Amino acid sequence: MASLSLPKPDLAAHRESLMLPMPELVHVLASIIGKKLTAFVAGVKDTRAIDRWIEGKKSYSEAEQRLRFTYHVVMTLTAHDSPAVVQAWLMGINPELGDRVPIRLLKENDLDQVAPLVLSAARAFSAGG
Repeated sequence: MASLSLPKPDLAAHRESLMLPMPELVHVLASIIGKKLTAFVAGVKDTRAIDRWIEGKKSYSEAEQRLRFTYHVVMTLTAHDSPAVVQAWLMGINPELGDRVPIRLLKENDLDQVAPLVLSAARAFSAGG
């Protein structure tokens, strides 16, 4: 008898992160974590870039990758917690990440290397572990 495999709880967040048009994705992300944190993770100094991207201007490809992944993480966390808790999680020292700060990892490191670590930490937090 084949076992029934349940999808990971963040599967919908992953799908949305890939399918949403950038203006909508940036708008949702900024409404949950704020324009300053959105700009920080995107690697831009000014929140006006966030406003331009929400209006439909083209974002930088590296910024887009980071924002799409951050959206995935944020929506995974938002399924169980308030925006204030999600913001605190992003900016807080995280024992699941070797006492590093998730949003700094996302901004300052190779996304291919840190994405699995950050997502695993977000899943653990959402599961209450």
